[in-house]
Amino acid sequence: MVTQRIEAAQLIPGRGEPIQNGVVILDDVIGYAGPAAGAPAATNGTVVIRAHTVLPGLWDCHAHLMGLRSADFALLPQEPVALRAARCVPDLRAALNAGVTSVREMGGLGIHLVRAIEEGTVEGPAVYSAGSALSATGGHGDLHCYPVPWVTDFAHMGGELRLADGPAEFAKATREQLRRNAKVIKVFASGGVLSEVDHPIHQQLTDAELRAIVEVAGMAERVVAAHCHGKPGMMAALEAGVRTIEHGTYLDEEVAAAMRETGAILVPTRTVMAELLDSKLLPPYAAAKLEAVADRHIEAIALAYEQGVTIAAGTDIGMSGADLPSSWGRNGRELSLLASVGCPPLAAIEAATATGPETLGPQAPRSGQLRPGYDADVLTLDADPLADIGVLADPEHITGVWLAGKRVK
Repeated sequence: MVTQRIEAAQLIPGRGEPIQNGVVILDDVIGYAGPAAGAPAATNGTVVIRAHTVLPGLWDCHAHLMGLRSADFALLPQEPVALRAARCVPDLRAALNAGVTSVREMGGLGIHLVRAIEEGTVEGPAVYSAGSALSATGGHGDLHCYPVPWVTDFAHMGGELRLADGPAEFAKATREQLRRNAKVIKVFASGGVLSEVDHPIHQQLTDAELRAIVEVAGMAERVVAAHCHGKPGMMAALEAGVRTIEHGTYLDEEVAAAMRETGAILVPTRTVMAELLDSKLLPPYAAAKLEAVADRHIEAIALAYEQGVTIAAGTDIGMSGADLPSSWGRNGRELSLLASVGCPPLAAIEAATATGPETLGPQAPRSGQLRPGYDADVLTLDADPLADIGVLADPEHITGVWLAGKRVK
């Protein structure tokens, strides 16, 4: 692989203070990242790139590759999986164009698409998929308008969700995802917004069910990500040992203290809330629930940051096509939304870079930071994101993207 040298007016390492007049030297991994004054001299054949700012490639720690053209999840079983997977191929390209080099997929078709990415037949970011998200019958991952046997059949066709009840069934469902080589296990520990009859505050898995999931995942060195809006579900999930809380709408000081004590990470997913609230595309039942929780969600993120909870950036994006809200390519908006609730730009960038791999626990790659020996996942900008974090939401400002040292934009 040809050695490449990026010379930038500003180097943002992912964790730590920015460096003025910085250099990154890379092939498939980063060889040097630091001040130009300490950089090795360029050798013959080195490709030199100049940019305003260089930083690690972005992580989207909560996204879905589902190929949806609607915000109504009831339509999922009505379209062929092959059709929806085909829609995801340009989504993966849009992610790269937006500077996203790693995706933690929280339930979707990524468990299959990752194989096409790794073999090189499809171009996309590194995908760390949960496979099917695990839900109790009648829970947030159920499709309430269909008979239960239909939803069960859909799950076993390789869909985005898997119903289970009781510790033994959840242990088996977890093992099924591990059999598919899931890198993380996703559970619905509380009700949600886009599901029809459940309440976002209600806890949906018992303590025993949560412990079974965490135990089985842990034996395979996987961590558990828990969808939680309500406090009861968050506290139960943290007690069971989950690694991340997704959304965290009703987080309060007690939850924040428990997250600090356990080292759990919050992935707040502000993008999906903001974009669907503005879109008017939701079914009436979902629109009513979203309007009820939207302001509380903003308060929770602000409180989490003030209380010292570790935050990772995730969007909950899941729709296909630039003409739709909450669609792939809009991933960078999460940083602006984090900044709008009190996270300084440098902290928002850390949430979308260095903290990203930490959401995977033992499966974490050496990624998210500009450090020697780390994966050469890098992006360059024509502007200063510390002066205007919004530039990361506009792919036009992203002048270069490297994935494992290969320039993909």
